[in-house]
Amino acid sequence: MKIPILYCLCFSTLFAISSHNFINTKDCDQIIDKEFLKICYDYDLKSAKAVGYTLDGDLVNAVNISKRPNFNVELLLEEQYRISYSDYTNSGYDRGHLAPDAGFDWSQESLEATYSLANIIPQVRLINQRTWTKAEAYARFQAVERGKVNVLNIIKYAPIPPRIGTNAMAVSSGYYKVLYSDDQSYEECFYYQNHEDVNTTNDTLEQHLVSCKALYPQKPLEYSFLIPIITMLSQ
Repeated sequence: MKIPILYCLCFSTLFAISSHNFINTKDCDQIIDKEFLKICYDYDLKSAKAVGYTLDGDLVNAVNISKRPNFNVELLLEEQYRISYSDYTNSGYDRGHLAPDAGFDWSQESLEATYSLANIIPQVRLINQRTWTKAEAYARFQAVERGKVNVLNIIKYAPIPPRIGTNAMAVSSGYYKVLYSDDQSYEECFYYQNHEDVNTTNDTLEQHLVSCKALYPQKPLEYSFLIPIITMLSQ
């Protein structure tokens, strides 16, 4: 049975609507709580639909552990829903972080949490290495400037997505990065296409800015991927 997920109050008021708009019983099969990040996971896609976390400005640049851990199979998932490292081999896609390792390299425990394969999606190499990374760095900058910032990464899938690997993991068509503060005084939203033909030359962060209010799912069938989100950020 899929888990009904409710946006936290701070996020629902961000869009100036009632929190009941974000109740849905069909979108999250499992919430994976990695302590430092929360993952809304879909069994059929064998992939995350959303990942939420808070970046602490006092921590993001505090230690910067240089040695990265190995990717690890997510043991909180039943075996038939897991993805393996080898599913990406010869796929043409990077193993792309949703909650980025650079935001959590202040302790070994937090860093290792980001290397769960449940927090990893297939990303076009140039998007992962040249454009999405700018949004990750910008989120860390905002955390330092503001003390902390909440981040919500929302992944968009086609109705029949392409698949990779023996475990048939779905490949997304794009992803949103939503930044917002607890007191609702700040919000910014960005969207990135996960396509090989995207031109990354002269790419700027501003080119990916979208209206946060546009994320409100007025067309449930079209935007149903936006509905299941992590509640724990406010707890």
